[in-house]
Amino acid sequence: MLVTLTEILKETRTKKYAVGAFNATDYLLAEAVIKAAEEEGVPVIMMVPTTAFKVKQTPYLMQFILDRARKASVPVCMHLDHGKDFDIVMQAIHYGCSSVMFDGSLLSMEDNVKQTREIVRIAHACGVSVEAEIGHVPGSKNTPATGAPDESMYTKPEDAVTFVRETGVDALAVSIGTVHGKFVGTPKLDFDRLKTIRDLVEVPLVLHGGSGLSDEDFRKCIELGISKINFFTGLAMAISKAAYEAMKESEGNIMWPEISPIAEQAGIDATKEQFRIFNTQPLNR
Repeated sequence: MLVTLTEILKETRTKKYAVGAFNATDYLLAEAVIKAAEEEGVPVIMMVPTTAFKVKQTPYLMQFILDRARKASVPVCMHLDHGKDFDIVMQAIHYGCSSVMFDGSLLSMEDNVKQTREIVRIAHACGVSVEAEIGHVPGSKNTPATGAPDESMYTKPEDAVTFVRETGVDALAVSIGTVHGKFVGTPKLDFDRLKTIRDLVEVPLVLHGGSGLSDEDFRKCIELGISKINFFTGLAMAISKAAYEAMKESEGNIMWPEISPIAEQAGIDATKEQFRIFNTQPLNR
């Protein structure tokens, strides 16, 4: 069943679990993630990256995910990930996303608030949830060898309070030391900062850059208020590795119809593992 981000995250804080959010860049990934959720009986978030809007097949992929989500036996949220401009966010709403992220994290605080507030106004009128970001989670190319981004990018607790109050967002992405993509070195997360933000704002908190963190890192983040965890790199690598191993084992004498179910099962297994780590629970509706 298709639900909003607000609906899918409503029990996370009280029950101490997080819902995994996985990028649906193709049909195989989308099917693997939703199958894993159905087999475990837990909710899941399917994310469409903004890069998908640059290819002609996007409407077909999104319609597939929407149809699959509506027919799923578990709650599924279809979410735009990192929409950086108004037009992309509006397209996502038009295509049927039940939730969108507006990423104005590189804007000034004033402009981020102004643009986010307008998107919230329109999205809420359409019954769509909105996630936004204050502070900035960089890509791995901007990360030093230690794996820690510059602390100037971290979310300031007082900014989080102002941003949530002024925009009316439904979920807030925070920067506490993670990076997008693969880590270079060992991550060092600012748990004290996360706890402070949790104590000051009531909306669900979102962790971007989940790949590369330890199981204990995830569990501590959830304990301190993280409700949604974005996870893609680790999942994509698991699927790619399974396909590679199948090719290698057969010495290249294998075709895609034989590789596809192997890759899909690897995706299912990797997704289920994240459900376990995130302590994802069935949603009471």
